[in-house]
Amino acid sequence: MKSRVILSHRERRDKNSNILGNYSQIETIERKPFEVETTTEDHKPYSAVDVGGSDLSSTDDSFDNEQKKLVYRGWKVMPFIIGNETFEKIGIIGTLSNLLVYLTSVFNLKSVTAATIINAFSGTINFGTFLAAFLCDTYFGRYNTLSVAVIACFLGSLVILLTAAVPGLHPIPCGTQSSCQGPSGGQIAFLLLGLAFLVVGAGGIRPCNLAFGADQFNPKSESGKKGINSFFNWYFFTFTFAQIISLTLVVYIQSNVSWTIGLSIPVVLMFLACVIFFVGHNLYVKVKASGSPLAGVGHVIAAAIKKRGLKPVKQPWIHLYNHIPHNYANSTLKYTDQFRFLDKAAIMTPEDKLNPDPWKLCTMQQVEEVKCIVRVIPIWFACALYFLAISMQMTYPVFQALQSDRLLLGSGGFKIPAATYVVFLMSGMTVFIIIYDRVLVPSLKRVTGLDTGITLLQRIGAGIFFAVLSLFVSGFIEERRRTFALTKPTLGSEPRTGEISSMSAMWLIPQLVLAGIAEAFAAIGQMEFYYKQFPENMKSFAGSIYYVGAGVSSYLASFLISTVHRTTEHSQPTGNWLAEDLNKARLDYFYFMLTGLMFVNFLYFLLVARWYRYKGTHDEVVETVEEETKQQDKNSV
Repeated sequence: MKSRVILSHRERRDKNSNILGNYSQIETIERKPFEVETTTEDHKPYSAVDVGGSDLSSTDDSFDNEQKKLVYRGWKVMPFIIGNETFEKIGIIGTLSNLLVYLTSVFNLKSVTAATIINAFSGTINFGTFLAAFLCDTYFGRYNTLSVAVIACFLGSLVILLTAAVPGLHPIPCGTQSSCQGPSGGQIAFLLLGLAFLVVGAGGIRPCNLAFGADQFNPKSESGKKGINSFFNWYFFTFTFAQIISLTLVVYIQSNVSWTIGLSIPVVLMFLACVIFFVGHNLYVKVKASGSPLAGVGHVIAAAIKKRGLKPVKQPWIHLYNHIPHNYANSTLKYTDQFRFLDKAAIMTPEDKLNPDPWKLCTMQQVEEVKCIVRVIPIWFACALYFLAISMQMTYPVFQALQSDRLLLGSGGFKIPAATYVVFLMSGMTVFIIIYDRVLVPSLKRVTGLDTGITLLQRIGAGIFFAVLSLFVSGFIEERRRTFALTKPTLGSEPRTGEISSMSAMWLIPQLVLAGIAEAFAAIGQMEFYYKQFPENMKSFAGSIYYVGAGVSSYLASFLISTVHRTTEHSQPTGNWLAEDLNKARLDYFYFMLTGLMFVNFLYFLLVARWYRYKGTHDEVVETVEEETKQQDKNSV
């Protein structure tokens, strides 16, 4: 019966093509033919493919020949791309990883204010990736977007350095005083200028860098496919490596040697990243901007609204219009009966035959691609809330470490910088990825029969569960730290906060490792999920939606921190949950509140994951056809 469904679908598609063969002007949710920018100085019209000065025809008929003329240099240009990636990541993370401590110790901001700024800043960067993906795909292309972004990152790092190096650009040092002079309006404005440059830079690099590196390999050859997979591995390796270096060496220099020297390192590295990136200018494959696929999404929604009064057709997988153009960019999708109100966009009326309009008639393929996007939204919402746990584990453990015993080997040992403790989250993630890939996947594969061991949604769900567990453990650890500070001798005081608890800061490792395991499950699972479930021509948006989810969680974190701080500031008998002095605060209550919120989100995720259908599945269509076939057989009898 399954083969009958597919055959019937293909026959109907061919029939549609014959009925309306002149309907090629209707736009589909696809990119234009693969285009690459020319690197020559002549001003001939842009060809479909142009690398290193090669001028090729832009017609669809010569598309395959043009592909053969491309020069994919693959690993030969990887030193430029991976080198730029490594220095750029160390530079950005080196500037941002200790920014929370920098704002409280150099700019004399309160911890709540600093945490709010950091969360809002991180959210703006992550939301910026969506805008960058749109501009990249629609107007500028990846190379031009990355060119602007790496320069913006360098300028942002330079401005942040100047706020530390020039005395007039930061407030007077507070020292051991309980009340400190805050920054002036001009000092805050100059700081925000640096942060704005970093928003432009990081927002442009995140959605484009990975795809730009993959562009350098031939996706149709076996060696190219292997090269792409290896590049992805190197990409995530450099990202983790950069985080570890930044959270250890760079943070230590900033906290214990000099802020000026520590912030100079990212500036130098970002300058090297710019030089390395532009040295390979003439060697890159540069995919031109090819128009936004969001226009096609708009066509489907508009057509469905205009035709909302039409009656649904019977056997839509056969009767819906489904002309598929030559060289279509995306994989062909079968009909699914979710979101059936969108099917009306593909119902052909007599008017459509006389006057085809992409805003009134779309193909079933277009409709199914929009369904793929709509189906992802409930999953994305749960994942955005998941990031709230990770956002909190990247901020408040730093404050906990500041009021804990950070000496590694007793009173005369090495004092670990507070921001460095976040490296345990990264280390937990890195180690568990190896365990997951080498141990868990083979073991689970024997049980489930899946090559990946578990499905992508099961992997994301496991990550959300570990995030809940991480917050739950955090509450008990903070309760222990606070009890030690109030009932046992302290180790002195931290400026502008309070007494240092005698509890070792190493007790923070369990909650951070659990958060790292959550990231190994959920973060990587999300990235793979979005890339596989979005239409092929929306990969840049698939990458950006991951960061947009993180951005939503950052803004939500800022909202929760401000709300809880304002609500509990004068409450009795608990007092302010998020007071400057954690010994007087009830951060453990805040963690337990987040645990409850994340547990509800986990239940919600289980619900929508059970409802979700992966792209390309057609079980429901087959079942529908079987039922209708049985009904027809009964009627014939």
